[in-house]
Amino acid sequence: MRFASLFSGILIVAACLASGDDLLFTARQHLVAQRFAEALVAVEQYLGDNPRNVEALKLKGDVYYLLGKDGPAEQAFLAAVRIDPKFVEGQYSLGRVYYQQSRYDAAIEQFQKVLALQPDSYKAYDNLGLCYEHLNEVGPAVRYYLKSIELVHKDVPTYDWPYANLANLLIDQADYKKAFNLATEAAQRNPHSARNYYLVAKALTHLDQSEKSLRWLRRAIELDPEYPEPRYLLAQQLRKQGATKEAEE
Repeated sequence: MRFASLFSGILIVAACLASGDDLLFTARQHLVAQRFAEALVAVEQYLGDNPRNVEALKLKGDVYYLLGKDGPAEQAFLAAVRIDPKFVEGQYSLGRVYYQQSRYDAAIEQFQKVLALQPDSYKAYDNLGLCYEHLNEVGPAVRYYLKSIELVHKDVPTYDWPYANLANLLIDQADYKKAFNLATEAAQRNPHSARNYYLVAKALTHLDQSEKSLRWLRRAIELDPEYPEPRYLLAQQLRKQGATKEAEE
């Protein structure tokens, strides 16, 4: 999730900066290509001459974030929002770091700041849902997921995260029919997500439709062979159907 949620935004920004500063654009190109060391060298060089450029500071934070170095990422994002408290991308990125660190109260505060600056930020609502879900506050989590869904339903037809996140939560709450509908919508919006197919299959197994779940599970495995959950669930369903040899494989 760390990579998927960040790269969708980076690709758009990089495409828009072709006529901008060459060094900063080069750093973004390295980041999109996952050449993190080169990206860091380029952005540090740019910041040497432009230490208060919030876009460059955010890019530096993005590099560290994708390297899994949340401490330096946090410091870069903090520097950006101290320079410009209305820099909504920096506020959002800082919230994501806090979420990754399981600092859910701090993350909630950040995402609320994002909404104060950008009331229609569907990503902030989705992330608030995640935070409250991890705090075991199901009611607020559901409300924030639904608000995100409301914002993207017509206007952002490819955004699948709140559908999948709410489906996952509802499976845990044993609301399998609603979870199935949400996961199916997520898969339609993003047919390249193995997680979406897995969630559909998981809901189907709880709805006593194991045979139908097999197709979704196999597709999830095709999309991401390294994703263990669908393999485990597929083995369980095959064993129930007596296909012991295939289940063992």
